[in-house]
Amino acid sequence: MLTKRLIKYFKSLQLKKYRLQERKFLVEGAKGVTEVLESGFQVSYLLGTQEFLNTLSEKQKSRAKEVIICKPIDLSQAGTFKTNNAGIAVVDMPDDEGVSLSENELSLVLDDVRDPGNLGTIIRIADWYGIKHIYCSLETADVFNPKVINATMGSFTRVSVQYCDIKPLLSSCKMPVYGALLSGESIYKTQLSPNGVVVMGNESKGISDELLPFITNPILIPARGGAESLNVGVATAVVLDNFFRA
Repeated sequence: MLTKRLIKYFKSLQLKKYRLQERKFLVEGAKGVTEVLESGFQVSYLLGTQEFLNTLSEKQKSRAKEVIICKPIDLSQAGTFKTNNAGIAVVDMPDDEGVSLSENELSLVLDDVRDPGNLGTIIRIADWYGIKHIYCSLETADVFNPKVINATMGSFTRVSVQYCDIKPLLSSCKMPVYGALLSGESIYKTQLSPNGVVVMGNESKGISDELLPFITNPILIPARGGAESLNVGVATAVVLDNFFRA
């Protein structure tokens, strides 16, 4: 039964302070909830309308420790969606792991990407291109922010996102470190390695000065028109697409 106490508890998880305290976060909507039930994440509560729960298999529903049948208005009160006729999952944060760059693959580093929507979009883009690891500066938006989770459309279940001090991470890197810079070489003329690190910077300031010495391969997306800049999510998609060009 969905009580007022539980609704208050679920709503508290919209704030980072309580997410970290409880080590839990919200996943909302049919797509995200279904994805998390198919993943290795642990689900504490599954809230759903009867219609939505009927679309799930018994195996999927058994992944949740507790299943609560709700009305759409209950879901709206417990979560961030104004309208939600599907469900909400309350999910355990994964255990913290040691941070080290994965070799023999392409990884992303995000330097102070503040907008939750941008971070969620980048995670979804990374998933599209098969990127498994994203390393974020400590100032980057919280991956468990509901806006981030919603923007990933379930891709957070397949892409590892870790937070750390980026400077020592890059200083120990023995692979090419690509950085999107206005002073870089055209990405269309650059020989790109399948193994390395791609650094994307802050929405307005770009890559921070302290990381510039570690950029071994500055790259640029050449402009053809008059726009001042590209959204960091769009720029990430363009950059990654070039790494996988035939």
